[in-house]
Amino acid sequence: MSRIGKKPIDVPDNVTVKIDGKTVTVKGPGGELNHQVHPEMAVALEGAQINVTRPSDQKRHRALHGLTRSLLSNMVEGVTTGFAKKLEVHGVGYKVEQTSNGVRLVVGYSHPVDYTAPKGVKISVENPTTMKVEGIDKQAVGQVAAELRKVRPPEPYKGKGIRYEGEHVRRKAGKTGAKA
Repeated sequence: MSRIGKKPIDVPDNVTVKIDGKTVTVKGPGGELNHQVHPEMAVALEGAQINVTRPSDQKRHRALHGLTRSLLSNMVEGVTTGFAKKLEVHGVGYKVEQTSNGVRLVVGYSHPVDYTAPKGVKISVENPTTMKVEGIDKQAVGQVAAELRKVRPPEPYKGKGIRYEGEHVRRKAGKTGAKA
């Protein structure tokens, strides 16, 4: 058995789970999420727990078993507490500003870069050098954070750019000049 797949998912009291064929709907205080489960995986709601089972011990089924359980667990966690990623902007003159439906990044280009947040994801600016991406869908939050980081990834010589909070950027030594 998959170590992750065989663990049951505990469903809190304020969350409702509905299994309709291969579609799992999780509704909680944060919102509602839907997921289409792979046709070969079996999902059952037993009391206040969700159990995922697989048809055989094939490598593919073992992989899908753990994946399905993780996705469902993230859905339950998302509708209860939500997910968040913090991003830091490093560099002289680099800043981030809140707009009506997203953010405006000033990161060394000749123009500011506007980013509009997709539905279900909220971007908040805490101060001019940090922003927070929040939402109930873990995949969407990670995707938005990755797209924001991609606008100006951290460079290795001065460390300027957009990075995740706590991310370590390996610094390189610059050129040392000609030796005569």
